[in-house]
Amino acid sequence: MRKTLINLLFLSLAAIAAPQSYAQARPAAGSIELKNIAEVEVEVQAADGKVEKKRGPVQKAIPGTVIFYTSTFRNISAKPAGNIVINNPIPANTTLVAASAYGENMDIGYSADGGKSWASADKLKVKGADGKERAAALSEITHIRWTVRGELAPGKHDEVGFRVVVN
Repeated sequence: MRKTLINLLFLSLAAIAAPQSYAQARPAAGSIELKNIAEVEVEVQAADGKVEKKRGPVQKAIPGTVIFYTSTFRNISAKPAGNIVINNPIPANTTLVAASAYGENMDIGYSADGGKSWASADKLKVKGADGKERAAALSEITHIRWTVRGELAPGKHDEVGFRVVVN
């Protein structure tokens, strides 16, 4: 069993105007191929006149814009890959959309301290101004982490993702 740890960090988007980012993680022995995209939904009129929503590259991201982040990964080795972990920071000047993180067969954790500690969304805590612990607000979440349960078979692929709103 080959153990693979992937730490993917979306580029912090100081200028969210053009955040179409593709990053390649450094998988052990080249066993995992990883791609990241940032997209927005746009309305497109079909030939029959119906309006459909489709995703496309981010051209402009003004306050209120919802951005969809997707990480796809594929096992390109001949052996099963295990211990796959994907970490994504929440881009600067954005807020995570509640319950938007997804991924099948994944354990999803959240951090409000830059990735130092992790908890499920309902158990994530921060210290308030009074020094007491309280539930973290969506705007305080700094990272999301997905841990694949089990192994990813050779040639198989999967995806994880989340949405944010530009502040």
